[in-house]
Amino acid sequence: MRVTNKMIMNNAASNINSTKEIVNKRNTQMTSQKKIDKPSDDPVIAVRSLRLSTTLAQVTQYYDKNIPDATQWISVTETALINIRDIGKDCKEIAVAGSTDTVNQDDRKTMITQLEALQKQLYAEGNSDYANRTVFTGYRTNCNLTFTEDDPNTKYQINQSLSIEDLMEEHRYYSGEVIIPTTEEELLKPSLDPTVAISDITQTNFYRLRMNYNEIDTVNSVTFTLKGGTELNPSPTVTVYEDQAAWADANAGVKTVADDAAVFIRKTGELIFGNTLAASLKEGNATVDIQYEKQGFSEGELRPEYYYNCTKLVDETRANLTSNNVYTKFDDEGNRIYFDIEYTIAANQTININTEACDVFDSSVQRDVGEMIDAVQRVVKAYDKLSTLDDMMRETQYASDTDQEWLQKWKDAAQKEYDYYNDNMQKLFNTEIGKLTEYYDTITLAITDLGCKGQSLELTKTRVGDQKETVQELQSNNDDIDLSQIIIQYTAAYTAYQSSLTAAGKLGDSTLLNYI
Repeated sequence: MRVTNKMIMNNAASNINSTKEIVNKRNTQMTSQKKIDKPSDDPVIAVRSLRLSTTLAQVTQYYDKNIPDATQWISVTETALINIRDIGKDCKEIAVAGSTDTVNQDDRKTMITQLEALQKQLYAEGNSDYANRTVFTGYRTNCNLTFTEDDPNTKYQINQSLSIEDLMEEHRYYSGEVIIPTTEEELLKPSLDPTVAISDITQTNFYRLRMNYNEIDTVNSVTFTLKGGTELNPSPTVTVYEDQAAWADANAGVKTVADDAAVFIRKTGELIFGNTLAASLKEGNATVDIQYEKQGFSEGELRPEYYYNCTKLVDETRANLTSNNVYTKFDDEGNRIYFDIEYTIAANQTININTEACDVFDSSVQRDVGEMIDAVQRVVKAYDKLSTLDDMMRETQYASDTDQEWLQKWKDAAQKEYDYYNDNMQKLFNTEIGKLTEYYDTITLAITDLGCKGQSLELTKTRVGDQKETVQELQSNNDDIDLSQIIIQYTAAYTAYQSSLTAAGKLGDSTLLNYI
C-alpha cells in the first residue's frame, strides 16, 4: 500500500491528539482523585457508585439523624417518667405517715401543703416536650396533654367505660356535721329548745365507681353490661344529684342508696351503688358505659381526647360540630387505637419511640391525691373544733357546772366527728399506699421499657456505624484512585505525548528535496 506524507502527517496528528486526551484524562483523575469524570468513562463504576451513594445516604440518615433523634426523644420521656415516679414515691411516703396515729396537727397541715404541691407538679410533667413536640400525646405532638390554664368555656361530651372488677371500690360517706357553739346561747339552746339537738355525724359505706373528672354538667346515659355483652335487665334507676349535700337532703339528711338503685353525684363525679346492685354487678363482671358532658377544666387537668372517645362541643346546641371536634380512642369493638410514632433506624428496621400518657397514668392519680388532701383537711378542721371547745372550757364565762356539762356534750360530739375523720384518713391513706405502689410499678415498667429501647438503639447505632464505614470504604475503592498510581500513569501519558510531538517534528523536517 502506498503511504504518502499526508497520511503520515494525519496519523501523527491523530496520535498527538490521542496522547493529549490521555494526558487530559490522567490530569483530571489526578486533580479529582476519582476514577471517572462522567458515566461514559466507565458505566460499571458509574452504576456501582450510584448504588453505593444511595446506600451511604440512607445509612448516614439513620446514623446521624434518626437514631440520635429517637435517642433524645426516649431520654426526655424517661426523665419525665422518673420525675412522675418520684412524685408518686413522695405521695406514698406521706400516705405511709398518715396511715398511722402518730401525726399531730402541724404534721397534717404540712401534709396538705406537700400534697397540693405534688398534685400541681404531677401532670406538669405530662407536658414534657422534645424540640417543641410533646412526648406523651401520640402523634399529636403540637398539643399539650393537660390544660395549661383554667378554661371555663371548653365543653366535652365524654364516653367512659369502667370495669366493675377493676375499678369498683368501697368508700365511706359521712352525713351531718358538728357545728360548735360560739356563744352561751348557742351552747345551751339544746337544753332550752326540745326541737334542737346537738349536731351529729353518721357514716355509711357504699361501693362506687369514680369518673376521671368531677364537676360534671349532665349525665346523658348510663348502661350496665354484663360479661358476654348482655345488658342488665331491668336497668337500675340512677338518681342524679348536684352534690353530696343535695343527696343527703333528699334522704332525710342521711346519704343512702336503695339496694337495687344507684346515685350519681355530679360535683364529685361518683356513681354510687346500692348493696344488692353492687353485688349483682360484681358477680356478673359487669361494665358500666356512661356518657356525660363537662364544661370547664382547671389548670393541670388531662385533656379527654387522649383517653376516651369524646366530642368537643362547639356550642350549646351542638349544631356546629365538624369532624375536627370528634376524637376516637377506641373502635366499635372496644379495641384501643394506638397513636404510635415510629422511626426508621436501619434498613427494614423501625422502632416505636413514644409512650402514650394513657399507658402510664390517668386522672385517677390526681383524683386520689385530691381525696387525700380532702381527708386531711377534714381531720384538721375536726381537730380545730376540739381545740376551740377545750379553750371554751377554760374560759371563765363558761365556768358554771351547766356550761361545763353542755360543753362536754358538744366535745363528745366533736370527738366522734374527729374519730370518724381520723379513722377515714388512716384507712384511706392505707388504701392509697397500695394504689400508689401500683402506679409506681406501672411507671417503673414503662421506664424499663424505654431503657430496653435505648439499649436497642445503641446496638443498632453501633451496627449502622460499622455499616457506614463499610459502605464508605466500598465507595472509596470504587470511586477513588490511588494517587501514587495516577502520578505514574500521568507521567507515562505525558512522556508519550512529548514523544509524539518530537516524532511529528522529525517528520516535518524531511521532504523530497533532501533526496534530490
